[in-house]
This record gives sequence, C-alpha cells and structure tokens, in this order.
Amino acid sequence: MGSMFRSEEVALVQLLLPTGSAYNCVSQLGELGLVEFRDLNESVSAFQRRFVVDVRRCEELEKTFTFLREEVQRAGLTLAPPEGTLPAPPPRDLLRIQEETDRLAQELRDVRGNQQALRAQLHQLRLHSAVLGQSHSPPMAADHTEGPFSETTPLLPGTRGPHADLKVNFVAGAVEPYKAAALERLLWRACRGFLIASFRETEGQLEDPVTGEPATWMTFVISYWGEQIGQKIRKITDCFHCHVFPYLEQEEARFRTLQQLQQQSQELQEVLGETDRFLSQVLGRVQQLLPPWQVQIHKMKAVYLTLNQCSVNTTHKCLIAEVWCAARDLPTVQQALQSGSSEEGVSAVAHRIPCQDMPPTLIRTNRFTSSFQGIVDAYGVGRYREVNPAPYTIITFPFLFAVMFGDVGHGLLMFLFALAMVLTENRPAVKATQNEIWQTFFGGRYLLLLMGLFSVYTGFIYNECFSRATTIFPSGWSVAAMANQSGWSDEYLSQHSMLTLNPNITGVFLGPYPFGIDPIWSLATNHLSFLNSFKMKMSVILGVTHMAFGVFLSIFNHVHFGQAHRLLLETLPELIFLLGLFGYLVFLIVYKWVNVSAASASSAPSILIHFINMFLFSQNPTNHLLFHGQEVVQYLLVVLALATVPILLLGTPLYLLRQHRHRRNTQRRPAGQQDEDTDKLLASPDASTLENSWSPDEEKAGSPGDEETEFVPSEIFMHQAIHTIEFCLGCISNTASYLRLWALSLAHAQLSEVLWAMVMRIGLGMGREIGVAAVVLVPVFAAFAVLTVAILLVMEGLSAFLHALRLHWVEFQNKFYSGTGYKLSPFTFTVDSD
Repeated sequence: MGSMFRSEEVALVQLLLPTGSAYNCVSQLGELGLVEFRDLNESVSAFQRRFVVDVRRCEELEKTFTFLREEVQRAGLTLAPPEGTLPAPPPRDLLRIQEETDRLAQELRDVRGNQQALRAQLHQLRLHSAVLGQSHSPPMAADHTEGPFSETTPLLPGTRGPHADLKVNFVAGAVEPYKAAALERLLWRACRGFLIASFRETEGQLEDPVTGEPATWMTFVISYWGEQIGQKIRKITDCFHCHVFPYLEQEEARFRTLQQLQQQSQELQEVLGETDRFLSQVLGRVQQLLPPWQVQIHKMKAVYLTLNQCSVNTTHKCLIAEVWCAARDLPTVQQALQSGSSEEGVSAVAHRIPCQDMPPTLIRTNRFTSSFQGIVDAYGVGRYREVNPAPYTIITFPFLFAVMFGDVGHGLLMFLFALAMVLTENRPAVKATQNEIWQTFFGGRYLLLLMGLFSVYTGFIYNECFSRATTIFPSGWSVAAMANQSGWSDEYLSQHSMLTLNPNITGVFLGPYPFGIDPIWSLATNHLSFLNSFKMKMSVILGVTHMAFGVFLSIFNHVHFGQAHRLLLETLPELIFLLGLFGYLVFLIVYKWVNVSAASASSAPSILIHFINMFLFSQNPTNHLLFHGQEVVQYLLVVLALATVPILLLGTPLYLLRQHRHRRNTQRRPAGQQDEDTDKLLASPDASTLENSWSPDEEKAGSPGDEETEFVPSEIFMHQAIHTIEFCLGCISNTASYLRLWALSLAHAQLSEVLWAMVMRIGLGMGREIGVAAVVLVPVFAAFAVLTVAILLVMEGLSAFLHALRLHWVEFQNKFYSGTGYKLSPFTFTVDSD
C-alpha cells in the first residue's frame, strides 16, 4: 500500500561524519528535513557536551537580537522577513556576526542613553520655564484708594523685633498634580503657617522624557523666612520628588533667566533632532541586518544542538550519529552527506543498522489530507506500519456528519464558506491572521468543504432545504385518484380536516419518488413517525456496515505483521459474532423493505420482537415469520455467535503459550545441534536483521536480544479476556451508539422547522396583514439568518462534528487501530504552513 494507507518504511541509519565537515553535513540534513536524530548522549549532562560553548554563544546572540528587536518595535518599525532561503552560516562567520551585533547594540545603547539624557534635560528646562513664566505674585492693589490709606499700606507702623531683620526667601518647582494637595497640606502643618505657597497648573502639557506621553504638572512658589523653615521645606519637597529650581526675587532677573532657558531649549531641540536622525540611521541598519542574522543564528544553534546528540569515536576524528529515515529517502540523504563533506576530501558514510526499538510512524500529508490525518492522530499516532484510518475517514467522516446534518441550505452555506477559504488559501493576509478561531476553521477548510458537500447530498435525500421540502420530481401520490374512488362528499370533507391516502386503491400510489423522500410527506401528520422509522433503520445499517469494515481492515494488519493465528483466532470469530447477530438484523430490515407491500403492511411482523425472541430461543405466535425456516436460521446464528466467544477468549493465549513452550524446548537442545543451527543462521545474508528485528506483536514485547523474554501467561489471558469482553459487549453498545445518527438528524430537522415556524412564517404572515412586507421582512430575515448561523450551523454543526468524531474513534478505529506509536519528528529548518 502507499504511504497514506500505511506508514512508510523507516530505517535506522548510522552516520559517520568527519569532524571537519560534520557541521556542514548536519546543516544539509536540516535543509532537507528528512531524518530524526537519536540522542546518543542521554546520560551526559547538557553542560558537559561537546558543543555547549557554541550553543551558549548562539544563545547570547539571541539575547542581543531580542534587545535589537525590542528597540525596533519601540521606534514603531517592523522587521521584514528575509528574502529567499538562507543557509546556516559557517562557524567562522559566528565571530563576525557577534562583533557586528555587539557594535550595533552598543551604538543603540549609547544613542538611547544620550537621547534619554537630552530629553530629561529638555524636560527640566521646560519645567523651569513654566515655573518662571507663570505669575505666582499676589494680586496687585486696586487703582483707586479710599482715604489716606491703600490696600498695600500697613495698618501699624513697623516695629523692630527679633524677626525684623529676617529676609524673605523663595522655593519654586513643579510636582505631579496628584501630589499637589498632599504637599500643600504637609507644608502648612509642618511649617505652622510660616510660609506662603502658591500652586498653579501649567497651561500646556509637557512630554514625559521616559514614556513620551504628554502630562500636566503643577508649579509652585513658596515664600518663607527663617533658615529652619527653609530646611523643612526642602526636605518635604525632596520626599515628594519635586523638581526644584532657582527663583530670583527680582522680576527682571527672572525674565532674563527665562530668555536664557528658552534659548537653551531651542539648542537642545536641535541636538535632539540630530540624535533622532542618527538613531533612525542605526535602526535602519538593524532592520536590514537583523532578519537574516536571526534566521542564520537560529539554524546554527539548531545544528550545534543536533551535534550534541552525536557521539565521538575513540580517535576524535569522526562523529557518530543515528537517525530515523524513510527508506525511500536514503539516496537523497547520501547525496546531501556527500555534498556537505566534499570540501574535506573525506566523505561521510551512512548505512542501515538493525534496531530493537519500534520505529517512528511517518505518513506524508498535503493540504487536503492533513486535517483528516489530524483527526486520526488526535486519537493516537498509529503504530509503525499499522493500517492508517485516514484515507477511509476522508469519506466516512463527512458522510456520517452529513447524516446528522442533512439539509441542502445549511450544507450549501457551509460548503460556500469552506470554498471561500480554499480559494484564498494562498493569500498572505489570510495565513497571517492570528485569531485562533479563524486558524481552526482555516486548518480544517477541506474537511468543512466535504462536510458541506455531503450535507447537501443527504439534504436532497431527506428533501429538506431550510426545513422546507422541494418538489424536484412529480410526487408518487395522487390525491385526485383517492377523491374519485373513495366517494368523498362535501359533508365528509367538512367533518374531516385530515384525509387518509390509501395506497391499496388503484392510482393513489404511482411508485417511489425518483430520489429521496417524497415531498408529500412534509404535509402528512405522520411525517415524524415515517422519518423516525426510516432514519432509525438507516442508522443501524450504517453502523453495522461501518463496524464490519473496521474488523475487515484488521485483516491487513495481521497479514502484514505475519500474525496468521490472529486471522483464525480473532478476526474470523469477530466477523462471525458481529455479522451473525447484527448483520442478521440488517438482513431482516432490508428483507422487510423489499418483500412487505402496502397491502400486507398492517399485518407485517415486528423485526424488534423477532430479534428479541432470537436471543430468548422463543417464538411469539402473534408475530408471523418473515420467511420459511426463520427460527432455525436464528437459533443457528445465536449458537454460532456464542461458540465464537471461547475461541476469542482462549484461542490466542493458548497459541502463544504453545509457541513459548516450543521456543523453550528448542533452547534446551544439545549444544552441538544448537551450534549447527547457529552456523546456518549466521551464514544467511540477513542474519543480523532477523536476530535484532523489531516485533510488532504486542504479546511478544521485550528485546529480542535478551536471553529469556519474560512470558507471563496470566497477563496474556487477562489481556485477551478484556479484549473479548470489550468486543462482545461493544458490538451491542456500539450498534446502539450509531442510533445517534437518527437522534441528531431528527433534532436538526425539528430545530430547523421550529426556527422557520417561529420566525419566517410569522414574518410572512405579518407582511400580508399589514401590507408592509418589504419593511417587515428585512428584520425578520436578518433574525432568521443570524439564528440559522448561530444555532443550526455553529452549535448544531459542532454537535454533529463531535458525535461523528466519537463514532470514528470508539466504534470504528478500535476494531483495528491501536494508536500506540509516535510520529517521526525530522530535524528541519522549515516551518510547515498549510
């Protein structure tokens, strides 16, 4: 089979890399992305490995890159991705990149430091100018005076006292507005009123030197007398982190100082502009050099980390590596090794070696198959060379989803949404979207495409489009023939609001509808009963077929792994048990559909009662047989199904126990005969491979190279007993589980019907009564569209998706798929983008 139906053959390859060209060889393998390196130094600490110094240098460079990237983002710039594919740089270029990076980083630090210092100095000058520019003097006296005294004339003559010779001093500065009230209160209480403080808000906002955001400041001027009061004021302003500036008493001196400050501010702005221009030049160089350096150092670090997983031979002239690689990629790997070691003159060597561990699983996918493979891998990665359920899931998953979601209108909306994503999948803007919900839908766009397409198909079968039936073909029922031959009178029609169509009357039933459900059933009162019976039986048929297909796929696993005993002791009894009981139920459903006509429908036997009597070995006289000899067939099938249970329970353990005893007796043969057999084995060309080959059989777990593999019969019997009970009971529970197809389909149809009746039908009725159909239908249709998308597409779609997921994981895959493997994780520099 191809790689999609079964994982590819993976080989364990040993690489002998010359020390001088090991870096280039690993770099070439990283560009290819075909091999997974095994860690041969698991017992060695990460700090004691050979290339730990180089890894640390790369990590230091990455820290510097982070600083440069943050500086670029701080300036509001972006880093463009590098053009083309950049290879990992040679080791000698690491010193050059490190020197240039350190030089750029140092230049940025110096320029940023100078810029911050200039901005802080400019901010201080502006604050000082704001303090001097605002008038904190008390209001001047009035121009008119009354009598011989004015408002500025002291009432009492000056007397000489202890404070008469004290000089009035000033403290001026600026503080944040939220601190001004607390500062003023504390100054008044601490100085006991021996000061005059004036606080005013700056007229304009000043740019903060750290954050760059505009901020408002409060300027203050405090006049006081006394040295002790001045010391208290300075301590308090220091505690509030106020900006204090010199404040001269003479107004002319303050005016001259203000002019000097404005001139200094202009000069600083010019210097700051030159600094910003130089900073832009440095950031431009960083924008140009940083993206390729990041990619190159990232690749270099990855190469050195991979080289740390290699071991060194005794001569220290060669590195030894072990890699997992697909068998068909070995020639490409050999060519890459030769290309990487061509400069040294000594070519690297790669050769297959036998392995005792289970190889990793490699299944190549593309844009279409990746989402379906993701559904399977979410359950568990398949064992090596195990049958892959993904190819069959491509068809069965959308189909089972559509059985529960069948509606032409809803499926068409989902199909168009997925089609839009598929058609725009190559646009960079679509791929670059960071919304997680969008990324989820975009990753499963092909899955949604098939789910919508299959929903349209099942919608045509159910004859439902937004819960409304469509008449594509003429109906198979004739009301005119019934009216002509039944003798319905006007009195009869007035007394009976519901009329019955009798298919036994000639001309009433003309034949089955060409495709799907006849639209006349949407008008019938027993519409729900008819669909219940149809969908329930359809669910049983689909479920038994799906499970039988899963059991059938296990045949390919047993044949591939050489487990012939499982074909006879497990697969065959499982098929007999499943088909003998539930396959017979499917046969009864189909037989009744084909052989029971409308004339005998009233006396048709019940399949459910027959199936119950089949297990009870009894017969209900009121329930007629479907065919002659039915009782004998049923009893025979039950006995045959019960007979397979001991085979399932004891067959495989007894066979493995017999094989174990045979191997043990073989090991006890005379030494001469063992030596003769050993010579024959070693003489075969694939002796080492046969001796150390990996065994896929779960019951043969253990290293083949061990002297005696532990064999515990009790564990084997317990494992098989669990498997037998799980399968036998699972056949019953899993068949009942498929009835969710019927339940979800019925729920979706009824929700659609309720939404139409509660929204659109009322809206259409209001339009006819009021005569404003155009005005009424706009909000009604908007509400109908929103509720359809939110409830029927999103909520119901998610519900049907989860139920289809459960049917595949539990009811289908557990019949043949173990999911106990692990993926091949190749060493690669590229990032997949579907």
